[in-house]
Amino acid sequence: MTVHSEADSRTRSDGAATPDSIAALPLLDEPREGVPFVIDTPAGLNRAARALAGGTGPAGVDAERASGFRYGQRAFLVQIRREGAGTWLIDPEPFGDLTIINEALSGVEWILHAATQDLPCLSELGMWPDRLFDTELAARLAGLPRVGLAAVIENLLGFTLAKEHSAADWSQRPLPEPWLRYAALDVEVLVELRDRLAAVLDEDGKLGIAQEEFEYIRSMPPAAPRTDPWRRTSGVHQVRDRRQLAAVRQLWLERESLAQKRDVAPGRLIPDAAIVAGAKAMPQTVPQLLAVNGFHGRAAQREAPRWLRCIAEARTTRDLPELQLPTNAPPPPRVWPEKDPAAAARLQTAKPRITAVAEKLNMPLENLLTPDHLRRLAWRPPQPVDLDSISAALAELGARPWQIEQVAAVITVAFLDPDPLQPKQQKQAAR
Repeated sequence: MTVHSEADSRTRSDGAATPDSIAALPLLDEPREGVPFVIDTPAGLNRAARALAGGTGPAGVDAERASGFRYGQRAFLVQIRREGAGTWLIDPEPFGDLTIINEALSGVEWILHAATQDLPCLSELGMWPDRLFDTELAARLAGLPRVGLAAVIENLLGFTLAKEHSAADWSQRPLPEPWLRYAALDVEVLVELRDRLAAVLDEDGKLGIAQEEFEYIRSMPPAAPRTDPWRRTSGVHQVRDRRQLAAVRQLWLERESLAQKRDVAPGRLIPDAAIVAGAKAMPQTVPQLLAVNGFHGRAAQREAPRWLRCIAEARTTRDLPELQLPTNAPPPPRVWPEKDPAAAARLQTAKPRITAVAEKLNMPLENLLTPDHLRRLAWRPPQPVDLDSISAALAELGARPWQIEQVAAVITVAFLDPDPLQPKQQKQAAR
């Protein structure tokens, strides 16, 4: 799609908008074929599948959830656009799954922005790409300063995209027409954006790297269920007593069960802060619970007997959780100079050298190598330290071949000859 504006004459040679032109960029506020109707009948779904199967080229795909409103992360709207097929907005709620759409896109490259956010909810609908292009990850690897969809469109395509409904409650029915317009626009130019990003990456010699990363994301197995997910309660670190921690566990599990039953986001019943406040106070009566500073929420008073029962169970249980789960992760780097000066020296030597590689490649450090991988290697390196052992250790941690090729030799040399810093300097560097 071509957008003409005064700003067209004030762009860099690579197509990126210059700072003084951003304000003048035109706004993309209308899908080229108008706002599509929402597909919510079997006949409509069949029609969408036939159209998408008959299209050409890759397909732009997006999904809208109701995070913060409904329980879980399921999709409440799926948007797909493909050349020759147009844009389709599909309501998944009336259907058991969308495997018919997945079959229609068999063998087709899917273009998503921040694919790891949408792939899990699409998977729940029976949808999974055979090939993937992630425009958000591509923008990171290309070294763009901002990687949100609107920002990348501004930078590479030269117009702005409204994002005012990104945090809306997409479980509403019927969906307002302005929301549907926004949803359609999210996939309107994904194909053009994909082509521009691919050209930038190819010019920089990083298209192969990007394709390796896309395939890594696409082929990742589903995440294993978390051990004790209640331990991720915000503020739980304030609880330093095992019986109070048992109260956090009971309150969290009860809130989760109630939220699932009512199909509402858990935080809309009582927030994490209320769970921690109630657990620390350990009240014995409803009035005492409601008087606890910080115990609030829409269901705080209405469900007060339920929450009090959880605290009472925690008061008498013999199943007291440990304050910390066992972990094989290294300690925080700030304590390394005292615990293991040699490890601190290895980390201090390797990190700036890997940072220099990332800068040379013009990509964020964390995309070149997951920081935890370097910390684990520096804390307990393989023995003996050589290129083969470091490469094997990186692969075991999950580093991709291209990452190993870029950093294994750098890490090996750094570990074999670390800078002998004084403890004070090591502590400052580790921070």
